[in-house]
Order: sequence, then C-alpha cells, then structure tokens
Amino acid sequence: MSEPNITNAPPADDPGRGVDRRRFLNGTWKALGVVLIAEGLWTSYDILNPRPAEGFGAIVDAGSVDDYKTEGTVTYFLGGRFYVTQYQGGLRALYQKCPHLGCRVPFCGSSGRFECPCHGSVYNLIGEYIAGPAPRGMDRFQISISPEGHVLVDTSSVIEGPPHGVLTGPSTANGPSCSAGGAA
Repeated sequence: MSEPNITNAPPADDPGRGVDRRRFLNGTWKALGVVLIAEGLWTSYDILNPRPAEGFGAIVDAGSVDDYKTEGTVTYFLGGRFYVTQYQGGLRALYQKCPHLGCRVPFCGSSGRFECPCHGSVYNLIGEYIAGPAPRGMDRFQISISPEGHVLVDTSSVIEGPPHGVLTGPSTANGPSCSAGGAA
C-alpha cells in the first residue's frame, strides 16, 4: 500500500494563494529603485536649474523714488541687509555690517545716527565715520534708478566706506544716543 502524498504548501498555480515572499520582495526592490532614480533626477534638475537670486547678493528693488522724498529718510531692508538713506536729495545704500567687527549697526532715531551696539562706533546719516574703533565709514552698495522710477540696490559687491576724516553729511547728533557706548 502506498501512502498518499501530503504537502502543506498549496500548488504554485493556486489563485487563492496570494503573493509569495520572493515576489513581494522583488516587487518592493523594483519600486524602491524607481523611486530612487526619480529622486536623483529631481535633485539633479534642481541643482542644474537654479532659481534667480533674491535678497542679499542680488539686485534688490528698494521701492519707488517717491518713498525717499523726505529729508533724513532711513529705511531698512532685511532681505538685502542694507539701509537706504536720503540726505540732501541723494540716496545711499549702506551695508548693515559694522566695518570694525561685523556687528549689525542699527539706526538710532533719537540721535539721527547709526550706532554700533558692540563697540560703540558711530556713523552719521550717510554712513560716514564719527567716533569709535571702526577703521572707516559704513560700507555701501551701488544704487541705480530704473526707468519706472524704482530704486535698485546691487548687493552683489560691497563698496568700501569712506576713510576717517571725510564728513560731507551731518556730524552733530539730533538727540540722545541709543547705545551706552555711542558718542553724543
């Protein structure tokens, strides 16, 4: 008498069997490979097709010329890291960084000057050196006016500030200093 052939595994062609482990892993690896290739292509496209520069390091639109009609106007542009000042009809774009040690130099409305909070360097309304340890006046950026009347500031290259002793702007304070180290 022969024993019946009994196996625990269903036949390979059984439709109710589902997907075996080998097929599942094979399909998973193929899907992951496709995703990896797609991600690589997307990253390559992003690197090889950069977006135009905005803010610091590019040309920044600082608004209309009409925004700077008032004498003594000082406007800060965070994205471009500069101030636009108006004095006697002229516009200047001043880099926010102190030439001494690179601190951000805020404008003090009460004194009408730029006063560095780090070491007490003081600059007038147009960035010329007045007092403190700074080696020169505030650095600047090139300004141009578009045909539509917009002030364009080129932050891609810094122009070194004027040396000590050059004072063409206001040299006296309008009021009290904003920082303890600032000269009055």
